[in-house]
Amino acid sequence: MKEIKIRPYQKEDWPILARIHDRARREELEWAGLLDAFIPFAEASVRERLFDEYTVCVAILEEKLCGFAAYSDEELGWLYVDPAHQRLGVGKALVEYVINRTKRPLKIEVLKGNDPALKLYQSMGFSVLQTCSGKMPGNESFGVTVYCMEKE
Repeated sequence: MKEIKIRPYQKEDWPILARIHDRARREELEWAGLLDAFIPFAEASVRERLFDEYTVCVAILEEKLCGFAAYSDEELGWLYVDPAHQRLGVGKALVEYVINRTKRPLKIEVLKGNDPALKLYQSMGFSVLQTCSGKMPGNESFGVTVYCMEKE
């Protein structure tokens, strides 16, 4: 398996993050039956205060930026891998990076229907605490159901 490098976000990464987010987010929302709730990265990152509230890191595989994560001390808030690079260990490498830099318990919410993400987090020691329903962060006109997960 090829080495996946994780490094801090740099401003010049922005257009690639936008492309990754927009592709992967559409896929995630489609699994959840919420494709109409899609908001492009340029808008979502502002609405959800991505660069104000989270530390952002990126994954590099074969000299290509192919995924990113955003986290605070207690939450993994964003994790997106370009669909062309999924199932190559990129998501796992990003989650491990975040786990090694955060407090416990570490929380995450996974959209109901996003079974690939649910399986990834469970394989890395996260447990579903409960299923919660509410408004979609950044696009509150849509209701969502999420798995509230935690890693001790």
